[in-house]
Amino acid sequence: MSRRVPFTGGEKESLHVSLDRHRDVVLWKLEGLDDEQLRRPMTPSGTNLLGLVKHLAAVEYGWFCETFGRGTEPLPFDENDPDADLRVEPGETTADIVAFYGRSRVAADRVIDELEVDDLGTAWFGDPVSMRWVLVHMIEETARHAGHMDILRELIDGAAGDHRRE
Repeated sequence: MSRRVPFTGGEKESLHVSLDRHRDVVLWKLEGLDDEQLRRPMTPSGTNLLGLVKHLAAVEYGWFCETFGRGTEPLPFDENDPDADLRVEPGETTADIVAFYGRSRVAADRVIDELEVDDLGTAWFGDPVSMRWVLVHMIEETARHAGHMDILRELIDGAAGDHRRE
């Protein structure tokens, strides 16, 4: 069962729980589908469920770890290919990408736990950003893509909804 954002919680706790709720939806949208369904391009641009998970893993590592000077594993960004992080390569398995997302979450959570919301890092484009801004941005990013995933999932098998009904 997903946690609720605390009604009277502190700022960092509330932001972190909100992010976790959307992260959990991302994984839930994959449940019960086979590899072909997860990789199936559902839009003219080729968007698929597994590619969105790969993208979210990469941006979590980027925003939380690189921004605040922490190391990451190699990330699928390519300045010559703006969609590289959204593309599932033939040799990548569903398990590989889900594990990549899990590792990115653990690494991001470590940084969130270590820093305060007012602590500053440097964004990939060179500007200073606070942990607060990164948390808000990643809530937006994850919620946006969870919404995309909801639509894709409904197109695949009719399953819809923003959270598992317990």
